[in-house]
Amino acid sequence: MIMGGGELPGLLVNEIGGIHGILHGHVVFLKKHFCLITMKEFLENKKHMSKKVQAIYLWWHKPVIDQELLQSLPNLKVIANSGVRMDHLDLKLVASFGVKMANAPRAVSSSTADTGMALLLASARRLVEGYHIAISSRMEYCEADFLGVEVTGATLGIIGMGRIGYKIALRAKAFEMNILYHNRTRRKEQEEQAVGAAYCEKMDGLLQQADFVMVVVSLTPQTHKLIGKRELELMKPTATLINISRGAVIDQEALVTALQSGVIRAAALDVTYPEPLPRDHALLKLKNVVITPHLGIKTHKATYMITEEAVENILAALNDLPIPSEVLPS
Repeated sequence: MIMGGGELPGLLVNEIGGIHGILHGHVVFLKKHFCLITMKEFLENKKHMSKKVQAIYLWWHKPVIDQELLQSLPNLKVIANSGVRMDHLDLKLVASFGVKMANAPRAVSSSTADTGMALLLASARRLVEGYHIAISSRMEYCEADFLGVEVTGATLGIIGMGRIGYKIALRAKAFEMNILYHNRTRRKEQEEQAVGAAYCEKMDGLLQQADFVMVVVSLTPQTHKLIGKRELELMKPTATLINISRGAVIDQEALVTALQSGVIRAAALDVTYPEPLPRDHALLKLKNVVITPHLGIKTHKATYMITEEAVENILAALNDLPIPSEVLPS
């Protein structure tokens, strides 16, 4: 879409390619709507570029949005995030500059739910341990007591039944799991019935009953270290903890102790703090942990859908239309 003066609006991105850059496969699509400006180009010619930037597309939390950057962009109207969670942004600071914000909830929910179920299954059936046994040079047979746990008929406790949590429940129902959930607000009765989910007003009750506990909450001051020593000790010794939200939602030191001492059976984590963990971190040495490098949304389809959703949000903001996925400061 061409803005006034026949010039495409400037979209600031961290870089193209690399660890924290937008994907090469998305560039052609983005260039249909925007003049792409990388942070390197912006910093090398800030005086000329600062007025061109009307939007920022955050990919994997980059570029970092701080007061200095916001002050240097007088025509900035919107920041679009490439995911749901917004804990890396100071929403009130951004809003104080009159800048709108948007996330991409529609694009990420299915792929993140798939990741959650993949971690659940991998941990239950000890797939990572089994893989290492299978490729070992000493492999002659698999020990008869190399046993996992049954998923069918097990109880899954979902902490956070938003869009992603509900999609996990749909998948768990297909595995004939019993589903409990804890959420700030209870789901409608017909939504509960559709997945066979029972509401737990108190999280403690869910922790005590579940064979698998999956954490799917946003990181806020209220959810920081939501799962700590007390919560882990409420869980069954045969239970597995799965985290696909943010690393800091779980007290990692308490988790290490719980895994080492048999307070819980296992953990499966797509997120940690920091990311990646230091190479000597205790979690990396435990056999009863599966850790993946924040794979939640990383599929070809999901990442492209995220960029499409971001473009939709940005164009709406630039044309003073309602932003489909606007995020307001709380």
